[in-house]
Amino acid sequence: MEPTTLYYVLAVLLVVIGIAGTILPALPGLPLVFAGMLLAAWAGDFQQVGVPMLVVLGLLTVFSLAVDFWATALGARRVGASKLAIIGAMVGTVAGLFFGPIGLLMGPFAGAIGGELIHRRSLQKQDLGQAAKIGIGTWFGILFGTVLKLALAFTMLGLFALAWWL
Repeated sequence: MEPTTLYYVLAVLLVVIGIAGTILPALPGLPLVFAGMLLAAWAGDFQQVGVPMLVVLGLLTVFSLAVDFWATALGARRVGASKLAIIGAMVGTVAGLFFGPIGLLMGPFAGAIGGELIHRRSLQKQDLGQAAKIGIGTWFGILFGTVLKLALAFTMLGLFALAWWL
C-alpha cells in the first residue's frame, strides 16, 4: 500500500473515531476529527485544504471543548447542582460506558444523584427529590452538549468537504 493511501485511511479512521467520541465521553471527539482532517490535508500537501480552512476547523475544535464544559455546567447550574453532583455525573458517564447504551443514558443521571446525595449527606425525602431534579438537569446539560458537539462535527466535515472539492 502506498504511504499516501495509508495516511488517508488513517485520517478517515481518526474522523470516524472522533465522531464516535462526540457521544462516548472517554474519547476526545472533535480533537480526533480535527487530527484526521489535518492528516488528510497534510497527506495532500495542503493542496485541497489549505491553512486558512485548517485554522477555521481548529477554532471550531477549541470552541467544541468550551461547549462541552459550558453545556454540562449550564444544565447543572439551572437546577442548583453541587460540584459533587457534576463530578458524579462525569464519573457516572465513564462508568456507563461499560453498560452499553443504557449505561450511557443512565450513568450521568445516577452519578449526579449520587454526588448530590453525598454533598447533602442526607436521604430524606425532600433531598431525594432535589437530587433527582439535579440528576435530570445535569443529564439534559450533557445531552445538549453532545448534540452541539455532533452539530459542530458535521459542520467541520461539511467545511472540509467543501474545501476539498472546491
